[in-house]
Amino acid sequence: MAKEGVEKTEETEQMIEKDGGKEPAESNCVKGGGGGGGGGGGAGDDKEMRAVLLTGFGGLNKLRVSKKVMPEPQEGELKIRVKACGLNFIDLMVRQGNIDSPPKTPLVPGFELSGIVEALGENVKGFEIGDRVMAFVNYNAWAEVACVPVDFVYKIPNEMSFSEAAAFPMNFVTAYMMLFEVANLREGMSVLVHSAGGGVGQAVAQLCSTIPNVTVFGTASSFKHEAIKGSLTHLFDRNADYVQEVKRISPDGVDIVLDCLCGENTGKGLGLLKSLGTYILYGSSNMVTGETKSFFSFAKSWWQVEKVNPIKLYEENKVMAGFSLLNLLFKQGRTGLVKDVMDKLTRLYNEKKIKPLVDSLWALEEVKEAMQRIHDRGNIGKLILDVEKAPTPLMANDSTETSEAGEEEEDHEGDNENKERMPFIQ
Repeated sequence: MAKEGVEKTEETEQMIEKDGGKEPAESNCVKGGGGGGGGGGGAGDDKEMRAVLLTGFGGLNKLRVSKKVMPEPQEGELKIRVKACGLNFIDLMVRQGNIDSPPKTPLVPGFELSGIVEALGENVKGFEIGDRVMAFVNYNAWAEVACVPVDFVYKIPNEMSFSEAAAFPMNFVTAYMMLFEVANLREGMSVLVHSAGGGVGQAVAQLCSTIPNVTVFGTASSFKHEAIKGSLTHLFDRNADYVQEVKRISPDGVDIVLDCLCGENTGKGLGLLKSLGTYILYGSSNMVTGETKSFFSFAKSWWQVEKVNPIKLYEENKVMAGFSLLNLLFKQGRTGLVKDVMDKLTRLYNEKKIKPLVDSLWALEEVKEAMQRIHDRGNIGKLILDVEKAPTPLMANDSTETSEAGEEEEDHEGDNENKERMPFIQ
Protein backbone atom coordinates (compact mmCIF):
# COMPACT_ATOMS: atom_id res chain seq x y z
CA MET A 1 0.00 0.00 0.00
CA ALA A 2 2.74 2.48 0.95
CA LYS A 3 4.68 1.88 -2.25
CA GLU A 4 1.53 2.12 -4.31
CA GLY A 5 0.52 5.34 -2.57
CA VAL A 6 3.80 7.17 -3.03
CA GLU A 7 4.02 6.42 -6.74
CA LYS A 8 1.87 8.66 -8.94
CA THR A 9 -0.32 7.02 -11.50
CA GLU A 10 -0.01 8.07 -15.11
CA GLU A 11 -3.52 9.47 -14.97
CA THR A 12 -2.73 11.69 -12.00
CA GLU A 13 0.46 12.97 -13.57
CA GLN A 14 -1.62 14.21 -16.49
CA MET A 15 -4.00 15.98 -14.10
CA ILE A 16 -1.29 17.80 -12.19
CA GLU A 17 0.60 20.65 -13.77
CA LYS A 18 4.18 21.12 -12.60
CA ASP A 19 5.91 24.47 -12.13
CA GLY A 20 9.41 25.44 -13.25
CA GLY A 21 12.57 24.61 -11.32
CA LYS A 22 12.80 25.69 -7.67
CA GLU A 23 15.57 26.57 -5.29
CA PRO A 24 16.09 24.32 -2.26
CA ALA A 25 14.52 25.22 1.07
CA GLU A 26 13.35 23.62 4.29
CA SER A 27 10.09 22.09 5.56
CA ASN A 28 8.54 18.84 6.60
CA CYS A 29 5.09 17.40 6.74
CA VAL A 30 3.44 18.74 9.90
CA LYS A 31 1.35 16.20 11.78
CA GLY A 32 -1.50 16.52 14.23
CA GLY A 33 -4.46 17.64 12.16
CA GLY A 34 -2.65 19.63 9.49
CA GLY A 35 -0.35 18.58 6.71
CA GLY A 36 2.89 20.15 5.66
CA GLY A 37 2.85 23.09 3.32
CA GLY A 38 3.43 22.15 -0.25
CA GLY A 39 4.03 23.09 -3.82
CA GLY A 40 4.67 22.09 -7.39
CA GLY A 41 8.05 20.74 -8.26
CA GLY A 42 9.76 21.67 -11.51
CA ALA A 43 10.81 19.70 -14.51
CA GLY A 44 14.27 19.21 -13.07
CA ASP A 45 13.35 18.79 -9.41
CA ASP A 46 9.91 17.70 -8.20
CA LYS A 47 10.81 17.89 -4.50
CA GLU A 48 10.15 21.59 -4.03
CA MET A 49 7.12 23.83 -3.95
CA ARG A 50 5.81 27.37 -3.48
CA ALA A 51 4.17 28.30 -0.19
CA VAL A 52 3.02 31.47 1.56
CA LEU A 53 5.28 32.01 4.57
CA LEU A 54 4.44 34.08 7.65
CA THR A 55 7.88 35.14 8.88
CA GLY A 56 6.65 36.78 12.11
CA PHE A 57 3.53 38.25 13.66
CA GLY A 58 2.56 41.71 12.48
CA GLY A 59 1.62 43.55 9.31
CA LEU A 60 1.32 42.49 5.70
CA ASN A 61 5.08 42.76 5.28
CA LYS A 62 5.41 39.55 7.30
CA LEU A 63 3.96 37.53 4.39
CA ARG A 64 5.90 36.31 1.36
CA VAL A 65 5.92 33.44 -1.10
CA SER A 66 8.87 31.11 -0.53
CA LYS A 67 10.15 27.80 -1.86
CA LYS A 68 10.03 24.88 0.51
CA VAL A 69 10.77 21.18 0.50
CA MET A 70 7.74 19.21 -0.64
CA PRO A 71 6.33 16.97 2.14
CA GLU A 72 5.61 13.26 1.74
CA PRO A 73 2.69 11.49 3.45
CA GLN A 74 3.22 9.70 6.73
CA GLU A 75 1.06 6.83 7.94
CA GLY A 76 -2.63 7.74 7.79
CA GLU A 77 -2.04 10.81 5.60
CA LEU A 78 -2.89 11.83 2.05
CA LYS A 79 -0.60 13.95 -0.08
CA ILE A 80 -2.75 16.55 -1.83
CA ARG A 81 -1.77 18.67 -4.82
CA VAL A 82 -3.47 21.87 -3.73
CA LYS A 83 -5.63 23.74 -6.22
CA ALA A 84 -7.32 26.34 -4.01
CA CYS A 85 -7.23 27.57 -0.40
CA GLY A 86 -9.77 29.44 1.71
CA LEU A 87 -9.04 32.78 3.38
CA ASN A 88 -10.80 33.49 6.70
CA PHE A 89 -10.80 36.15 9.41
CA ILE A 90 -8.95 33.72 11.66
CA ASP A 91 -6.04 33.92 9.19
CA LEU A 92 -5.79 37.66 9.82
CA MET A 93 -5.79 37.03 13.56
CA VAL A 94 -3.03 34.45 13.15
CA ARG A 95 -0.96 36.91 11.17
CA GLN A 96 -1.28 39.46 13.96
CA GLY A 97 -0.63 36.87 16.68
CA ASN A 98 -4.05 37.55 18.20
CA ILE A 99 -4.87 33.93 19.01
CA ASP A 100 -4.51 31.72 22.04
CA SER A 101 -1.06 30.05 22.16
CA PRO A 102 0.09 31.17 18.70
CA PRO A 103 2.48 28.77 16.94
CA LYS A 104 6.09 29.63 16.33
CA THR A 105 7.01 31.45 13.14
CA PRO A 106 7.93 31.03 10.38
CA LEU A 107 4.84 29.06 9.41
CA VAL A 108 2.57 28.43 6.43
CA PRO A 109 -0.93 29.79 7.24
CA GLY A 110 -4.33 28.49 6.19
CA PHE A 111 -6.92 26.02 7.49
CA GLU A 112 -8.85 24.71 4.46
CA LEU A 113 -7.96 23.61 0.95
CA SER A 114 -9.05 21.64 -2.09
CA GLY A 115 -7.04 19.63 -4.57
CA ILE A 116 -6.15 16.23 -6.02
CA VAL A 117 -4.85 13.22 -4.09
CA GLU A 118 -1.33 12.62 -5.35
CA ALA A 119 -0.10 9.93 -2.96
CA LEU A 120 -1.34 7.81 -0.05
CA GLY A 121 0.46 6.99 3.16
CA GLU A 122 0.21 3.58 4.78
CA ASN A 123 -3.16 2.43 6.14
CA VAL A 124 -5.19 5.04 4.24
CA LYS A 125 -8.55 3.67 3.13
CA GLY A 126 -11.47 5.18 1.28
CA PHE A 127 -9.41 7.33 -1.11
CA GLU A 128 -7.52 6.72 -4.34
CA ILE A 129 -4.83 8.63 -6.20
CA GLY A 130 -6.58 11.15 -8.46
CA ASP A 131 -9.55 11.78 -6.12
CA ARG A 132 -10.76 15.37 -5.95
CA VAL A 133 -10.85 16.32 -2.27
CA MET A 134 -11.32 19.17 0.20
CA ALA A 135 -9.78 19.21 3.65
CA PHE A 136 -9.29 20.97 6.96
CA VAL A 137 -5.67 21.47 8.01
CA ASN A 138 -4.11 22.79 11.20
CA TYR A 139 -2.07 25.41 9.31
CA ASN A 140 -0.07 24.71 6.11
CA ALA A 141 -2.95 25.14 3.62
CA TRP A 142 -1.48 28.00 1.58
CA ALA A 143 0.93 25.94 -0.45
CA GLU A 144 1.12 23.82 -3.58
CA VAL A 145 1.19 20.53 -1.67
CA ALA A 146 -0.07 19.47 1.76
CA CYS A 147 -0.10 16.18 3.68
CA VAL A 148 -3.33 15.76 5.64
CA PRO A 149 -4.56 13.03 8.03
CA VAL A 150 -7.37 11.06 6.41
CA ASP A 151 -9.90 12.03 9.12
CA PHE A 152 -9.84 15.65 7.89
CA VAL A 153 -10.31 14.92 4.17
CA TYR A 154 -13.60 14.72 2.22
CA LYS A 155 -14.41 13.99 -1.42
CA ILE A 156 -15.62 16.85 -3.59
CA PRO A 157 -19.02 16.48 -5.31
CA ASN A 158 -18.70 16.00 -9.07
CA GLU A 159 -20.21 19.36 -10.01
CA MET A 160 -18.29 21.40 -7.43
CA SER A 161 -15.25 23.39 -8.62
CA PHE A 162 -11.99 23.52 -6.67
CA SER A 163 -12.61 27.17 -5.74
CA GLU A 164 -16.09 26.31 -4.43
CA ALA A 165 -14.64 23.35 -2.52
CA ALA A 166 -12.10 25.59 -0.81
CA ALA A 167 -14.98 27.89 0.20
CA PHE A 168 -17.15 25.06 1.49
CA PRO A 169 -15.82 23.35 4.67
CA MET A 170 -15.22 26.20 7.10
CA ASN A 171 -18.24 28.31 6.21
CA PHE A 172 -20.89 25.65 5.84
CA VAL A 173 -19.84 23.36 8.68
CA THR A 174 -19.71 26.36 11.03
CA ALA A 175 -23.14 27.57 9.89
CA TYR A 176 -24.74 24.11 10.01
CA MET A 177 -23.44 23.20 13.45
CA MET A 178 -24.49 26.50 14.99
CA LEU A 179 -27.97 26.34 13.51
CA PHE A 180 -28.75 22.65 13.94
CA GLU A 181 -26.37 21.17 16.52
CA VAL A 182 -26.28 24.10 18.97
CA ALA A 183 -29.47 26.13 18.41
CA ASN A 184 -31.76 23.35 17.08
CA LEU A 185 -33.26 25.41 14.27
CA ARG A 186 -36.79 24.33 13.39
CA GLU A 187 -39.68 25.40 11.20
CA GLY A 188 -41.07 28.87 11.91
CA MET A 189 -38.06 30.15 13.89
CA SER A 190 -36.22 33.44 13.36
CA VAL A 191 -32.47 34.08 13.10
CA LEU A 192 -30.35 37.24 13.33
CA VAL A 193 -26.90 36.91 11.74
CA HIS A 194 -24.22 39.59 11.76
CA SER A 195 -21.83 40.07 8.81
CA ALA A 196 -24.48 38.58 6.55
CA GLY A 197 -22.43 39.30 3.43
CA GLY A 198 -19.48 37.15 4.51
CA GLY A 199 -18.93 33.48 3.82
CA VAL A 200 -20.51 32.20 7.04
CA GLY A 201 -23.35 34.72 6.84
CA GLN A 202 -24.30 33.59 3.35
CA ALA A 203 -24.01 29.93 4.38
CA VAL A 204 -26.39 30.64 7.28
CA ALA A 205 -28.89 32.29 4.93
CA GLN A 206 -28.80 29.35 2.50
CA LEU A 207 -29.19 26.73 5.23
CA CYS A 208 -32.10 28.62 6.79
CA SER A 209 -33.84 28.50 3.41
CA THR A 210 -33.88 24.69 3.63
CA ILE A 211 -36.28 24.88 6.61
CA PRO A 212 -39.85 26.12 6.04
CA ASN A 213 -40.91 29.55 7.26
CA VAL A 214 -37.60 30.65 8.83
CA THR A 215 -37.19 34.43 9.05
CA VAL A 216 -33.61 35.64 8.60
CA PHE A 217 -32.52 39.08 9.80
CA GLY A 218 -29.05 40.20 8.75
CA THR A 219 -26.65 43.10 9.23
CA ALA A 220 -24.06 44.05 6.61
CA SER A 221 -22.26 47.07 5.18
CA SER A 222 -24.65 49.07 3.01
CA PHE A 223 -22.65 48.59 -0.20
CA LYS A 224 -23.29 44.82 0.03
CA HIS A 225 -27.06 45.10 0.34
CA GLU A 226 -27.91 45.00 -3.37
CA ALA A 227 -25.88 41.81 -3.87
CA ILE A 228 -27.23 39.84 -0.89
CA LYS A 229 -30.73 41.21 -0.27
CA GLY A 230 -32.33 38.25 -2.02
CA SER A 231 -30.83 35.75 0.44
CA LEU A 232 -32.32 37.27 3.61
CA THR A 233 -35.79 38.21 4.79
CA HIS A 234 -34.73 41.54 6.32
CA LEU A 235 -31.39 43.33 5.88
CA PHE A 236 -30.02 46.25 7.92
CA ASP A 237 -26.96 48.47 7.74
CA ARG A 238 -24.36 47.18 10.21
CA ASN A 239 -23.92 50.73 11.58
CA ALA A 240 -27.63 51.44 12.00
CA ASP A 241 -29.84 50.78 15.04
CA TYR A 242 -30.84 47.30 13.94
CA VAL A 243 -32.32 46.47 17.38
CA GLN A 244 -35.24 48.83 16.95
CA GLU A 245 -35.81 47.64 13.39
CA VAL A 246 -35.93 44.00 14.46
CA LYS A 247 -38.30 44.81 17.32
CA ARG A 248 -40.56 46.75 14.97
CA ILE A 249 -40.86 43.73 12.68
CA SER A 250 -40.81 41.06 15.40
CA PRO A 251 -41.86 42.58 18.76
CA ASP A 252 -41.19 39.30 20.61
CA GLY A 253 -37.62 39.17 19.33
CA VAL A 254 -35.79 36.32 17.59
CA ASP A 255 -34.98 32.70 18.41
CA ILE A 256 -31.30 32.67 17.42
CA VAL A 257 -28.60 35.34 17.33
CA LEU A 258 -25.29 34.51 15.60
CA ASP A 259 -22.61 36.99 16.65
CA CYS A 260 -19.17 37.11 15.00
CA LEU A 261 -18.35 40.54 16.46
CA CYS A 262 -16.44 39.29 19.50
CA GLY A 263 -19.26 40.05 21.92
CA GLU A 264 -19.30 43.77 21.11
CA ASN A 265 -23.10 43.77 21.01
CA THR A 266 -23.78 40.97 23.47
CA GLY A 267 -26.27 43.00 25.49
CA LYS A 268 -28.21 43.95 22.37
CA GLY A 269 -28.24 40.38 21.11
CA LEU A 270 -29.42 38.91 24.39
CA GLY A 271 -32.04 41.63 24.65
CA LEU A 272 -33.47 40.56 21.29
CA LEU A 273 -33.75 36.89 22.24
CA LYS A 274 -37.09 35.29 22.95
CA SER A 275 -37.32 33.07 26.00
CA LEU A 276 -35.55 29.76 25.25
CA GLY A 277 -33.64 31.58 22.52
CA THR A 278 -29.94 30.93 21.83
CA TYR A 279 -27.17 33.49 21.44
CA ILE A 280 -24.00 32.06 19.83
CA LEU A 281 -20.63 33.78 19.80
CA TYR A 282 -18.61 32.21 17.00
CA GLY A 283 -16.08 34.68 15.71
CA SER A 284 -13.75 37.52 16.51
CA SER A 285 -13.76 39.73 13.45
CA ASN A 286 -13.77 42.91 15.56
CA MET A 287 -10.40 41.86 16.97
CA VAL A 288 -8.93 42.30 13.50
CA THR A 289 -8.12 45.99 13.60
CA GLY A 290 -5.16 46.08 11.26
CA GLU A 291 -2.64 47.01 13.90
CA THR A 292 0.00 44.74 15.33
CA LYS A 293 -1.32 44.11 18.80
CA SER A 294 0.60 43.13 21.86
CA PHE A 295 -0.87 40.60 24.27
CA PHE A 296 -1.77 43.42 26.66
CA SER A 297 -3.65 45.47 24.07
CA PHE A 298 -5.48 42.32 22.99
CA ALA A 299 -6.40 41.57 26.62
CA LYS A 300 -7.58 45.15 27.08
CA SER A 301 -9.88 44.86 24.07
CA TRP A 302 -11.32 41.64 25.43
CA TRP A 303 -11.82 43.14 28.89
CA GLN A 304 -13.95 45.88 27.36
CA VAL A 305 -16.40 43.34 25.94
CA GLU A 306 -19.77 43.56 27.66
CA LYS A 307 -20.10 41.08 30.50
CA VAL A 308 -23.01 38.65 30.88
CA ASN A 309 -24.80 38.00 34.15
CA PRO A 310 -25.54 34.24 34.40
CA ILE A 311 -28.34 34.87 36.90
CA LYS A 312 -30.09 37.01 34.30
CA LEU A 313 -29.82 34.17 31.77
CA TYR A 314 -31.48 31.90 34.32
CA GLU A 315 -34.26 34.36 35.07
CA GLU A 316 -35.00 35.05 31.39
CA ASN A 317 -34.68 31.44 30.16
CA LYS A 318 -32.03 32.32 27.58
CA VAL A 319 -29.08 30.31 26.32
CA MET A 320 -25.61 31.69 25.60
CA ALA A 321 -23.14 29.51 23.71
CA GLY A 322 -19.85 29.64 21.86
CA PHE A 323 -18.64 27.76 18.81
CA SER A 324 -15.14 27.22 17.39
CA LEU A 325 -14.88 24.73 14.54
CA LEU A 326 -11.08 24.59 14.63
CA ASN A 327 -11.06 23.79 18.35
CA LEU A 328 -13.74 21.18 17.81
CA LEU A 329 -11.58 19.49 15.17
CA PHE A 330 -8.01 19.90 16.35
CA LYS A 331 -8.31 20.19 20.14
CA GLN A 332 -11.44 18.20 20.95
CA GLY A 333 -11.15 15.50 18.29
CA ARG A 334 -14.77 15.56 17.06
CA THR A 335 -13.83 14.50 13.52
CA GLY A 336 -16.62 11.91 13.36
CA LEU A 337 -19.29 14.51 14.08
CA VAL A 338 -17.84 16.90 11.51
CA LYS A 339 -17.74 14.11 8.90
CA ASP A 340 -21.43 13.42 9.48
CA VAL A 341 -22.16 17.12 8.97
CA MET A 342 -20.05 17.20 5.80
CA ASP A 343 -22.03 14.24 4.45
CA LYS A 344 -25.30 16.10 5.08
CA LEU A 345 -23.95 19.28 3.49
CA THR A 346 -22.71 17.38 0.45
CA ARG A 347 -26.19 15.94 -0.06
CA LEU A 348 -27.70 19.43 0.17
CA TYR A 349 -25.20 20.64 -2.42
CA ASN A 350 -26.01 17.76 -4.77
CA GLU A 351 -29.70 18.59 -4.33
CA LYS A 352 -28.81 22.17 -5.38
CA LYS A 353 -30.13 23.60 -2.11
CA ILE A 354 -26.84 25.22 -1.11
CA LYS A 355 -23.86 26.57 -3.06
CA PRO A 356 -20.62 28.20 -1.83
CA LEU A 357 -20.37 31.88 -2.71
CA VAL A 358 -16.89 32.80 -3.98
CA ASP A 359 -16.04 36.49 -3.87
CA SER A 360 -12.73 36.52 -5.76
CA LEU A 361 -9.69 34.47 -6.77
CA TRP A 362 -6.12 35.52 -5.94
CA ALA A 363 -2.69 34.14 -6.78
CA LEU A 364 -0.44 33.11 -3.89
CA GLU A 365 1.68 36.17 -4.70
CA GLU A 366 -1.41 38.35 -4.16
CA VAL A 367 -2.02 37.17 -0.59
CA LYS A 368 -1.33 40.63 0.86
CA GLU A 369 -3.97 42.26 -1.31
CA ALA A 370 -6.42 39.46 -0.54
CA MET A 371 -5.89 39.92 3.19
CA GLN A 372 -6.43 43.66 2.82
CA ARG A 373 -9.76 43.02 1.06
CA ILE A 374 -11.09 40.77 3.80
CA HIS A 375 -9.76 43.15 6.47
CA ASP A 376 -11.67 46.01 4.83
CA ARG A 377 -14.76 43.75 4.75
CA GLY A 378 -14.96 44.32 1.02
CA ASN A 379 -15.83 40.72 0.20
CA ILE A 380 -19.22 39.22 -0.52
CA GLY A 381 -18.67 35.53 0.13
CA LYS A 382 -15.31 33.77 0.36
CA LEU A 383 -11.89 34.90 -0.84
CA ILE A 384 -9.87 32.10 -2.45
CA LEU A 385 -6.15 31.69 -3.09
CA ASP A 386 -5.94 29.95 -6.48
CA VAL A 387 -2.62 28.11 -6.45
CA GLU A 388 -2.43 27.87 -10.24
CA LYS A 389 -3.46 31.47 -10.95
CA ALA A 390 -0.81 33.80 -12.29
CA PRO A 391 -0.59 37.21 -10.59
CA THR A 392 -2.62 39.87 -12.35
CA PRO A 393 -0.48 42.48 -14.17
CA LEU A 394 0.56 45.33 -11.91
CA MET A 395 -1.44 48.51 -11.77
CA ALA A 396 0.18 51.90 -12.12
CA ASN A 397 -0.45 53.08 -8.58
CA ASP A 398 1.17 51.55 -5.51
CA SER A 399 -1.49 50.99 -2.86
CA THR A 400 0.44 48.81 -0.44
CA GLU A 401 3.16 51.19 0.69
CA THR A 402 1.45 51.11 4.06
CA SER A 403 -0.27 48.25 5.83
CA GLU A 404 -3.83 48.21 7.14
CA ALA A 405 -3.21 50.52 10.10
CA GLY A 406 -0.67 52.81 8.48
CA GLU A 407 2.31 50.66 9.46
CA GLU A 408 5.13 51.25 7.01
CA GLU A 409 5.73 48.26 4.77
CA GLU A 410 9.18 46.82 4.33
CA ASP A 411 10.01 46.36 0.66
CA HIS A 412 12.16 43.22 0.78
CA GLU A 413 10.62 41.64 -2.27
CA GLY A 414 10.98 44.48 -4.74
CA ASP A 415 8.30 46.51 -6.50
CA ASN A 416 6.55 43.44 -7.87
CA GLU A 417 5.51 42.33 -4.37
CA ASN A 418 4.17 45.70 -3.29
CA LYS A 419 1.97 46.76 -6.20
CA GLU A 420 -1.78 46.38 -6.01
CA ARG A 421 -3.20 43.74 -8.32
CA MET A 422 -6.78 43.38 -9.45
CA PRO A 423 -8.13 39.88 -8.70
CA PHE A 424 -10.46 37.84 -10.82
CA ILE A 425 -13.88 38.61 -9.35
CA GLN A 426 -16.49 35.94 -9.94
